[in-house]
Amino acid sequence: QAIVWRNVVLMGLLHLGAVYALSLVPRAHILTLLWAYFCFLLTALGVTAGAHRLWSHRSYKAKLPLRIFLAAANSMAFQNDIYEWSRDHRVHHKYSETDADPHNARRGFFFSHIGWLFVRKHRDVIEKGRKLDFTDLLDDPVVRFQRKYYKSSVVLMCFVIPTFVPWYLWGESLWNAYFLASILRYTISLNVTWLVNSAAHMYGNRPYDKNINPRQNTLVTLGAIGEGFHNYHHTFPFDYSASELGLKFNPTTWFIDFMFWLGLVTDRKQAPKEMIQARKERTGDGSA
Repeated sequence: QAIVWRNVVLMGLLHLGAVYALSLVPRAHILTLLWAYFCFLLTALGVTAGAHRLWSHRSYKAKLPLRIFLAAANSMAFQNDIYEWSRDHRVHHKYSETDADPHNARRGFFFSHIGWLFVRKHRDVIEKGRKLDFTDLLDDPVVRFQRKYYKSSVVLMCFVIPTFVPWYLWGESLWNAYFLASILRYTISLNVTWLVNSAAHMYGNRPYDKNINPRQNTLVTLGAIGEGFHNYHHTFPFDYSASELGLKFNPTTWFIDFMFWLGLVTDRKQAPKEMIQARKERTGDGSA
């Protein structure tokens, strides 16, 4: 697999910028730091509630206003457009931990975390991915619109708006606003998402299916607002909560439930309790 040097250089510069941004924290306005965290939450929802649970897995249905919001938040995430993200994720689930998995965790932590972006896709990812049907994604006009104007939407949502708001509303310097609300926030959100591919496939227990790599990882759950219940998710990928419902820390599920209460979400899919318990007893590792 040939190295994509452009990605290596750009990711290197991005992470250097994020390290530098940490030195600006003591000099920044407290509202700028709160704004950066708010943008991080929006970024996360664009991936977790949007590209992941809605478009990749169709685990619930969302009305047009919510889909537009999630598409905008997804552009703030800058992790490829909804179509590409969902396409790769479906391939990941179908061929998990094989050469057809875009971020195959069996190739090690570094590869599954960020290294997969530094090389051309394995030929199996491309060949086997072509066998899957993604027409439902392009049937959504929101997905088509975001894909058509993706570069412009990324510039606006990922960099311009996060930088402009602190400067315009409370007089933060453009320098601080750019490095904290754009560069640092973006870098952290990328690594949090990547931890689902790496750490959550290597560290943790497997109470639902001990025969697969994905694990339950509490730290990933905290960072990725509910996406660390990964053994559950790979066992029941259709479940909108990506975890057992109950007293679980899952802000993405709370968001979807709130949107349901507002009437913007319908048809939330869930794994029945009986099915979950039976699966635990049959294939779980006995840890829950």
